[in-house]
Amino acid sequence: MRAKPAAQPPGLYHHRVGDVVITAVNDGTFQAGFDLIAGVEPAACERIEREAFRVVPPRMTMNTFLLDLDGHLALIDTGCGVSMGPTLGMAVRNLAAMGVTPADIDSILITHLHPDHMNGLIDGDGGAVFPRAEVVLNAAELQFFDDPASIDRAPEGEAKTFFAAMRAATAPYRERIRTVTDGPALPGVSAMTTPGHTPGHTAWLVESGGDAVLIWGDIVHMPALQLAAPEAGTILDIDRAQAVATRRRVLDMAATDRLRVGGIHMDFPAFGHIVTAGTGYRFVPEVWTAMV
Repeated sequence: MRAKPAAQPPGLYHHRVGDVVITAVNDGTFQAGFDLIAGVEPAACERIEREAFRVVPPRMTMNTFLLDLDGHLALIDTGCGVSMGPTLGMAVRNLAAMGVTPADIDSILITHLHPDHMNGLIDGDGGAVFPRAEVVLNAAELQFFDDPASIDRAPEGEAKTFFAAMRAATAPYRERIRTVTDGPALPGVSAMTTPGHTPGHTAWLVESGGDAVLIWGDIVHMPALQLAAPEAGTILDIDRAQAVATRRRVLDMAATDRLRVGGIHMDFPAFGHIVTAGTGYRFVPEVWTAMV
């Protein structure tokens, strides 16, 4: 008798943007709570989530994205690594299922320096997982997290621990960090500063052959909730008012320009479009295709 599967098959989905193949690589899911959300009452959060057929308490999806830029392999964020529990840290294993090893990665583009986006840089002993890759991130982000005085600007609680996590995760890469501002970061890939959640929070715009996709980090953590109620910030926001304003600006841009998006916390496989819906927005998933 065939055993029942204990887990999903490898979380991979390939999507072509012009000459670039982007692979959504799932890193797992995280059991969250509405105590993460600020600006919307828990009862309203639960109502929105249940109306969207979500589980309560909410689960957050973690993704990374692999870009094949004419043979140059770039990874957007690294996932949670080995430090955040057994339902996370699946990115390297899922990459291996498509024949990609950490040594194959040439560049790592970081959306921001929070643990669920960068802890995959290191193994359980604090060593580098990616032996060759340069790490590319926003200059304002590194400056903020490197400044000892910045911890006073962080919200009380868990957010203050992120500074030590950043130092540990980036330590093996300090000689191969490259900082950027808005504009080109790699051929066909541009940085777009989207501040508020952190000062140098960055979305990465991939363009090729007249097509494009904007891959963001924490523009939304809980898609159903924060699209329906974009005023919902998080307790981890460095500047909550700016984070809310940035979310509205980016969602307005995506909806107006009909720009395809992908997100670290969007439901796997994470590609789709944003449309306006009343006072908020709605996500329209990209139609699945078998051909790359």
